Amino acid sequence: MTTATPVLDTLTEITTASIEHSHLGPRETMLARIAALVAVDAPPASYLANASTAMESGITEEDIEDVLVAVAPVVGTAKIVSASGNLMRALGFAIAATEEDIEG
Repeated sequence: MTTATPVLDTLTEITTASIEHSHLGPRETMLARIAALVAVDAPPASYLANASTAMESGITEEDIEDVLVAVAPVVGTAKIVSASGNLMRALGFAIAATEEDIEG
């Protein structure tokens, strides 16, 4: 763990451990995590923190839409609308960060 990013490093280690200690594959684990983020009405930063691992495991935009549809009857309309907005904010943060890296 680096001293510059201890929180991020810890979250990365937790995510890695959950994948290593589960019988689910990385893709299925990340789909479950996205569903859990929706269920707890996670903020954009939580989606952003899971974005790279989700992308590395092969999660697509269509997969995320399918998760939202699948959990809608359980979590309700308000959580789906909130999750959609938070996902869009997270995407906006990611795009802004990428643009800053390109310009910087």
